[in-house]
Amino acid sequence: MGPPMRRRTFLALAFALAAGPALAAEINVEEILNDPAAPIAGDPKGDVTIVAFLDYNCPFCKKSTPGLLRAVKEDGHTRLVYKDWPILAPSSVDGARLALAAKYQGKYEEAHAAMMALKGRSTPQQFRAAVQGAGVDMARLDADLSAHGADIMALIKRNNAEADSLGLQGTPVFLIGPFRVAAAIDYAEFKRVIGEARARQKGEAPPAQ
Repeated sequence: MGPPMRRRTFLALAFALAAGPALAAEINVEEILNDPAAPIAGDPKGDVTIVAFLDYNCPFCKKSTPGLLRAVKEDGHTRLVYKDWPILAPSSVDGARLALAAKYQGKYEEAHAAMMALKGRSTPQQFRAAVQGAGVDMARLDADLSAHGADIMALIKRNNAEADSLGLQGTPVFLIGPFRVAAAIDYAEFKRVIGEARARQKGEAPPAQ
């Protein structure tokens, strides 16, 4: 897991113009699991939910992404909630804004995958080129950024508040059912923890490995 990397410094400017009162520090489970603005993948009615706190400049997030997506797809009954949490560099905020703007045209997952596939830290221009290469309509994206920019920043601010309430220190963090995994794990580990989470929820013994 990566260090916090002065995340308050990087987010301070981005949130300086956001109106409204400060968010409460208590853990709001309903908001974490069911924020209607958060991008959702997998089975929306899945019996196991994974909440993924990620940053597009995080090498450990990039390392985990293929295994996460494969596990969710193959399981077929897992709900994946994305929490864009841009904490590692100023350009992380640019990446999060692009992904969340792409959601308005149904292209969040394409934008997300394209930026996660980039190597190392990226500039805003590199993020934008990756999103464009993923087939996102950039004219519409820019229009959505203009029209929904305040809502996008409000969502990022909520994600940050949720991470604070959970005491998270860096990315990636995966909340998988009742388990918290603050590390880059692979497909086999995602599959194992999903199985254990499902068994725990049903009151059963975990599946044999």
